[in-house]
Amino acid sequence: MTKRIDYTKASPDGYKAFGAVYATLLKGSLPKELIDLAYLRVSQINGCAFCIDMHSRDLLKSGLNVEKLVLVAVWHDAGNVFTPRERAALAWAETVTRVSETGVPDVAYEAAAAEFNDAELADLTYAIGLMNAFNRFGVSFRSTPAAAAKA
Repeated sequence: MTKRIDYTKASPDGYKAFGAVYATLLKGSLPKELIDLAYLRVSQINGCAFCIDMHSRDLLKSGLNVEKLVLVAVWHDAGNVFTPRERAALAWAETVTRVSETGVPDVAYEAAAAEFNDAELADLTYAIGLMNAFNRFGVSFRSTPAAAAKA
């Protein structure tokens, strides 16, 4: 895979604006690990190697065990490895990421709203939207994952 452009340098103001959303989410009420799990699942769905690599590394650095990390893609079959709140976040991440297919049905909203208050659900949705945008940059411009850069 050959990197196409460095979008962070080509349009630094746009990148800074996305960075401001990222920084705002870190100050919110959702735990960083929960947001990182959502980021990882969104990136898996979108096939963004750069973001999968980055968020996997972030989760491992934060202390997430590797057994849980490798099950993120199949969280719905992982039993009690994920908490009810994590399962709700991952389900919401999937339906919002696949919005053109799912239409984000009422049942999905109701399940997420049962686990998150309005502010948390809004923040989680901002995080999902942000990661979907970053995935589009990563895939479109062939951002190189750290693991591939070392190889």
